[in-house]
Amino acid sequence: MNGRVPYRERLVPGPWLFIACALVIPAALLAFLPIDTTIGIIAAIVLYAAVVAFLLGTTPTIEVTAAEFRAGRAVLPREFVGTVEAIKGEDAFIARGQQLDARAYTLLRGFVRDVVRVENTDPQDPAPYWIVSTRHPDELAAALGR
Repeated sequence: MNGRVPYRERLVPGPWLFIACALVIPAALLAFLPIDTTIGIIAAIVLYAAVVAFLLGTTPTIEVTAAEFRAGRAVLPREFVGTVEAIKGEDAFIARGQQLDARAYTLLRGFVRDVVRVENTDPQDPAPYWIVSTRHPDELAAALGR
Protein backbone atom coordinates (compact mmCIF):
# COMPACT_ATOMS: atom_id res chain seq x y z
CA MET A 1 0.00 0.00 0.00
CA ASN A 2 3.10 2.19 0.06
CA GLY A 3 1.98 4.48 2.89
CA ARG A 4 -1.14 5.66 1.11
CA VAL A 5 -4.47 5.56 2.90
CA PRO A 6 -6.83 3.05 1.24
CA TYR A 7 -9.85 4.33 3.17
CA ARG A 8 -10.64 7.60 4.96
CA GLU A 9 -14.00 9.00 6.02
CA ARG A 10 -15.05 11.90 8.23
CA LEU A 11 -18.39 11.42 9.95
CA VAL A 12 -19.58 14.97 9.35
CA PRO A 13 -23.15 15.61 10.49
CA GLY A 14 -25.76 15.95 7.77
CA PRO A 15 -27.12 19.34 6.71
CA TRP A 16 -30.31 18.89 8.76
CA LEU A 17 -28.33 18.95 12.01
CA PHE A 18 -26.79 22.30 11.08
CA ILE A 19 -30.25 23.62 10.15
CA ALA A 20 -31.71 22.37 13.44
CA CYS A 21 -28.89 23.99 15.38
CA ALA A 22 -29.77 27.29 13.71
CA LEU A 23 -32.54 27.48 16.32
CA VAL A 24 -29.89 28.97 18.58
CA ILE A 25 -30.19 32.16 16.47
CA PRO A 26 -33.78 33.07 17.40
CA ALA A 27 -33.11 31.96 20.99
CA ALA A 28 -30.17 34.36 21.24
CA LEU A 29 -32.18 37.11 19.61
CA LEU A 30 -35.04 36.62 22.07
CA ALA A 31 -32.61 36.80 24.97
CA PHE A 32 -30.51 39.76 23.84
CA LEU A 33 -32.72 41.99 21.66
CA PRO A 34 -34.46 43.52 24.70
CA ILE A 35 -31.03 44.61 25.93
CA ASP A 36 -29.63 45.91 22.64
CA THR A 37 -30.23 45.10 18.96
CA THR A 38 -26.54 45.07 18.05
CA ILE A 39 -25.64 42.82 20.97
CA GLY A 40 -28.50 40.49 20.06
CA ILE A 41 -27.37 40.11 16.46
CA ILE A 42 -23.72 39.64 17.44
CA ALA A 43 -24.64 37.09 20.13
CA ALA A 44 -26.78 35.13 17.67
CA ILE A 45 -23.99 35.00 15.09
CA VAL A 46 -21.32 34.09 17.65
CA LEU A 47 -23.45 31.36 19.27
CA TYR A 48 -24.32 29.75 15.93
CA ALA A 49 -20.67 29.90 14.85
CA ALA A 50 -19.69 28.23 18.14
CA VAL A 51 -22.23 25.44 17.60
CA VAL A 52 -20.99 24.84 14.04
CA ALA A 53 -17.37 24.88 15.23
CA PHE A 54 -18.23 22.36 17.94
CA LEU A 55 -20.00 20.04 15.49
CA LEU A 56 -17.12 20.15 13.01
CA GLY A 57 -14.44 20.01 15.70
CA THR A 58 -15.83 16.85 17.25
CA THR A 59 -16.25 15.05 13.92
CA PRO A 60 -14.40 11.72 14.12
CA THR A 61 -12.35 10.27 11.28
CA ILE A 62 -12.26 6.63 10.23
CA GLU A 63 -9.02 5.61 8.54
CA VAL A 64 -7.50 2.37 7.30
CA THR A 65 -3.78 2.20 6.52
CA ALA A 66 -1.41 -0.68 5.92
CA ALA A 67 -0.53 -0.73 9.62
CA GLU A 68 -3.71 0.20 11.49
CA PHE A 69 -7.43 0.81 11.65
CA ARG A 70 -8.24 4.12 13.31
CA ALA A 71 -11.74 5.05 14.45
CA GLY A 72 -11.76 8.41 16.18
CA ARG A 73 -8.92 8.38 18.70
CA ALA A 74 -8.82 4.59 19.01
CA VAL A 75 -6.31 2.54 17.04
CA LEU A 76 -6.43 -1.18 16.24
CA PRO A 77 -3.28 -2.62 14.63
CA ARG A 78 -4.16 -4.47 11.42
CA GLU A 79 -2.65 -7.68 12.80
CA PHE A 80 -5.55 -7.81 15.29
CA VAL A 81 -8.33 -7.22 12.74
CA GLY A 82 -10.38 -10.40 12.51
CA THR A 83 -13.58 -10.89 10.57
CA VAL A 84 -15.20 -7.78 9.16
CA GLU A 85 -18.91 -7.43 8.51
CA ALA A 86 -20.74 -4.56 6.79
CA ILE A 87 -24.18 -4.18 8.40
CA LYS A 88 -26.91 -2.05 6.84
CA GLY A 89 -30.44 -0.84 7.49
CA GLU A 90 -32.56 -2.59 10.11
CA ASP A 91 -29.76 -5.08 10.83
CA ALA A 92 -27.49 -2.16 11.74
CA PHE A 93 -30.16 -0.81 14.09
CA ILE A 94 -30.28 -4.18 15.88
CA ALA A 95 -26.47 -4.51 15.94
CA ARG A 96 -26.18 -1.06 17.58
CA GLY A 97 -28.82 -1.91 20.17
CA GLN A 98 -30.17 -5.34 21.08
CA GLN A 99 -27.10 -7.29 19.96
CA LEU A 100 -24.47 -4.84 21.24
CA ASP A 101 -21.93 -6.32 23.67
CA ALA A 102 -21.27 -3.87 26.50
CA ARG A 103 -17.52 -4.56 26.17
CA ALA A 104 -17.40 -3.59 22.47
CA TYR A 105 -15.62 -0.44 21.35
CA THR A 106 -18.22 1.80 19.72
CA LEU A 107 -17.95 4.82 17.48
CA LEU A 108 -21.59 5.44 16.70
CA ARG A 109 -23.29 8.50 15.26
CA GLY A 110 -27.09 8.68 15.22
CA PHE A 111 -27.14 10.49 11.89
CA VAL A 112 -25.19 7.67 10.17
CA ARG A 113 -27.37 4.62 9.65
CA ASP A 114 -24.99 1.80 8.65
CA VAL A 115 -22.15 0.20 10.64
CA VAL A 116 -19.17 -2.09 10.24
CA ARG A 117 -18.43 -4.73 12.86
CA VAL A 118 -14.72 -5.59 13.19
CA GLU A 119 -13.59 -8.56 15.27
CA ASN A 120 -10.73 -7.68 17.64
CA THR A 121 -8.35 -10.64 17.99
CA ASP A 122 -5.96 -8.92 20.43
CA PRO A 123 -5.87 -11.22 23.51
CA GLN A 124 -4.88 -8.26 25.74
CA ASP A 125 -7.82 -6.10 24.68
CA PRO A 126 -11.11 -6.65 26.56
CA ALA A 127 -13.20 -5.40 23.61
CA PRO A 128 -14.33 -8.43 21.57
CA TYR A 129 -15.15 -6.27 18.56
CA TRP A 130 -15.44 -2.72 17.29
CA ILE A 131 -18.66 -1.38 15.85
CA VAL A 132 -18.24 1.80 13.81
CA SER A 133 -20.76 4.01 12.03
CA THR A 134 -19.99 4.59 8.36
CA ARG A 135 -21.75 5.94 5.30
CA HIS A 136 -19.84 3.44 3.11
CA PRO A 137 -19.90 0.06 4.89
CA ASP A 138 -18.95 -2.04 1.86
CA GLU A 139 -15.93 0.14 1.03
CA LEU A 140 -14.72 0.16 4.66
CA ALA A 141 -15.15 -3.61 4.97
CA ALA A 142 -13.24 -4.11 1.71
CA ALA A 143 -10.40 -1.84 2.86
CA LEU A 144 -10.12 -3.77 6.13
CA GLY A 145 -10.23 -7.09 4.29
CA ARG A 146 -7.21 -6.27 2.13
